[in-house]
Amino acid sequence: MLNIDQSVLVLIDLQGRLAQLMHGREALFDHVQRLIRGAQALRLPILWLEQYPQGLGPTIPEVADLLTGLSPIPKTSFSACGNETFLAQLTSLERSQVLLAGIEAHVCVYQTAVDLLAGNYAVEVVADAVSSRTAANAELGRQRMRDAGARLTSVEMALFELLRTADAPAFKEVARIVK
Repeated sequence: MLNIDQSVLVLIDLQGRLAQLMHGREALFDHVQRLIRGAQALRLPILWLEQYPQGLGPTIPEVADLLTGLSPIPKTSFSACGNETFLAQLTSLERSQVLLAGIEAHVCVYQTAVDLLAGNYAVEVVADAVSSRTAANAELGRQRMRDAGARLTSVEMALFELLRTADAPAFKEVARIVK
């Protein structure tokens, strides 16, 4: 189970023109926003990555506007783990569970998940907060991550798992976010 003291949210490449091409993009954007707001209510650390931002553009405003005070980590490797800044920031958090969200499920999210698993992290892929340009590639990415040892979750499932109880201080805020 996810533990609030051991979890970190990692957002992958929710950028510009590419994000606009995602299968089910409206639902994807909504789920990612809910996930971010829920993570913030629970005070989870958030790491935010951008793939080759000079080519793909910045993170979409729907997401970037929620991340005030944070800076994206630019990368050129498909896996976030190919980026030393990301690895250093992740290591410094001293957390063992990674919640993954972003695009594309079958490329950057998949490769990041596999590398994190190889690094002995417990990986939870937020299935309703990842996508690809096609539904088939999104599903294949989720399947391959699960086959590699990642667990699949949803925004609502992850947030309530982190809460554990309706007595938790953030319960009312999280309940409002997921409705």
